[in-house]
Amino acid sequence: MVAQQIRTCDIVDERLLERLRTVPREDFVPPEQRALAFADAAVPLGRGQVMFSPLLDARLVNSLALTGSERILEVGTGTGYLTAVMAGLAQVVFSVEIVPEFKVRAAANLAALGISNAQLEVGDAARGWPRHAPYDAILVSGALPLGPDPRFRESLAIGGRLVVIVGEPPAMDARLIIREDDDRYSERSLFETEVPILINAPQRERFYF
Repeated sequence: MVAQQIRTCDIVDERLLERLRTVPREDFVPPEQRALAFADAAVPLGRGQVMFSPLLDARLVNSLALTGSERILEVGTGTGYLTAVMAGLAQVVFSVEIVPEFKVRAAANLAALGISNAQLEVGDAARGWPRHAPYDAILVSGALPLGPDPRFRESLAIGGRLVVIVGEPPAMDARLIIREDDDRYSERSLFETEVPILINAPQRERFYF
């Protein structure tokens, strides 16, 4: 997976690559979908949610430029796979999942690996989760059609990075937002992709005639 799908896309952070090698992705995939664990495709989880492809997982985490000291907010725990990857690259991960049964399954997956620096919570973080702010990094694992709520930006520490996917199918792009100082942020587009919209994410009003 690392050699054929990830290294070929210019991801060269050795800490991240080693984490992707050592976290057993197959253990985080639902048993009935295990054949897809290393496929270059999303894995259905139910409730309209998916586990991202290995390459998309790697590109999103790589964009956070983790150094080992970060306090991370992850919105959308899913099976806990990205939580496990990031827990080995940062100080602590606060991960929020809106689907209670997903959180239970993710907690069991993380416990099986002895991961103790990830705190899982059930809640709706589509408009932010300032409970443990400030964060050095925030990853939103679902699309926000209207972009991130201002509370995401405000929850960043100075120098903090927010990686979020913005837009609606089929026009979505991953973006990196950095808090430069108290009142100034920089933003740039990273790459195009397509993922499910985050549950309860604000969307444009639609009019039907």
